[in-house]
Amino acid sequence: MLSRISFRSLAITLAVVSAVSLSAQDSAHRGRKYKPPPPTSRIEVTVVRDSDSKPVENASVIFQLQGDKGNMELKTNEDGKSVIDVLPMGSTMRMQIIAKGYQTYGQDYKIDKSDLAFGIRLKRPGEQYSIYKKHDQDANAQKDAKSGDSSAQKDTPPADAAPPATVKPSESAPQSTNPPSKPQ
Repeated sequence: MLSRISFRSLAITLAVVSAVSLSAQDSAHRGRKYKPPPPTSRIEVTVVRDSDSKPVENASVIFQLQGDKGNMELKTNEDGKSVIDVLPMGSTMRMQIIAKGYQTYGQDYKIDKSDLAFGIRLKRPGEQYSIYKKHDQDANAQKDAKSGDSSAQKDTPPADAAPPATVKPSESAPQSTNPPSKPQ
């Protein structure tokens, strides 16, 4: 008889344990829910010299997503190419290219396609501007013409404007020894 009672108690215990374990497997109480990663874009960057279109090897290509801290840096291979495929679509990235002996390049881009390709032409650094060197007056005149004002326009009054009024000193006021100033 003892074996029948222990067998029944064992069966009841197993039934209770299995019921508890089945309720624990309910999907609403399973911990974190799986969230698939966002779709990513494949971005290929080709870096060449501006002067002769030869590839620039070992240039740093730096990607930074807008609003994120940190960045991702890749180096170009012997063909001047660098490929990254982990940036999420729909985001805005800042791409910066730094190579020894070339001007730094930087631009913001919207990642809106699954495959993007960029061809970047790096230029050599320009000469630094110095106030101690003589510069072409023609270059300054062209710059003034582009901006819309020139020295000739500043000095001559418009044709329809009235001539400037001259002020005569009154006889009671003391006379100045300085020459009169020109109206502007």
